[in-house]
Amino acid sequence: MNKPRGAPSYPVQDPAGSAETDSQAIDPAEDLRLVALAQKGDMSAYDELIIRHRGKIYAMIRNMVKNDADAWDLSQDVFIKAWKALPRFEARARFSTWLFRISHNVVYDWVRKRKMESAGELNDEIFDRDKIDLSAKTAPAHVESPDDALSNTELREKIETALGKLSEEHREVVVLKDVQGLSYKEIAEVMDCTLGTVMSRLFYARQKLQTLLKDEYESR
Repeated sequence: MNKPRGAPSYPVQDPAGSAETDSQAIDPAEDLRLVALAQKGDMSAYDELIIRHRGKIYAMIRNMVKNDADAWDLSQDVFIKAWKALPRFEARARFSTWLFRISHNVVYDWVRKRKMESAGELNDEIFDRDKIDLSAKTAPAHVESPDDALSNTELREKIETALGKLSEEHREVVVLKDVQGLSYKEIAEVMDCTLGTVMSRLFYARQKLQTLLKDEYESR
């Protein structure tokens, strides 16, 4: 994918494998300092912003589209669009929230395009309802015992299958809240809806998941 002239360079490695550079607790004040420098044309500052946020952006998109190659391409699109829009960023929201909002738009534009290409029919390849990667965060891997690994794999598969039965909007609100840890206000900004809508969607999604996973809950 070609990048626009003047855009900063992008890391060639898979961002989900960058645990050593992606912070779990990113300082918003440092983001704003880097943004201010990038707005003045400092590309190295924007490259640093990419390094700081690429893991979480990739994880959100990977959870939505369930395909590594598409998630990587869409993640790059997010940072290209963010670079173009950076002069209009006014720090009324966190930079991370602003990036999630751009990611939301990029993913939904991609989904709409795929649906149009399939003559308006929902293509299961868009949202593979059997695979949702809840481990797409950038935390270091750890070794489990065979029994624990089997148990966790079975539980993860049940959760993935249940999440795959939610609508796109309900799945996204669960990913943003329970996987990415965004606040209700931040989710409302990302999804361009009211706080009430966020709470309603999250309540419905969790109730639906609880119903779908009822057998699992009762067996524990």
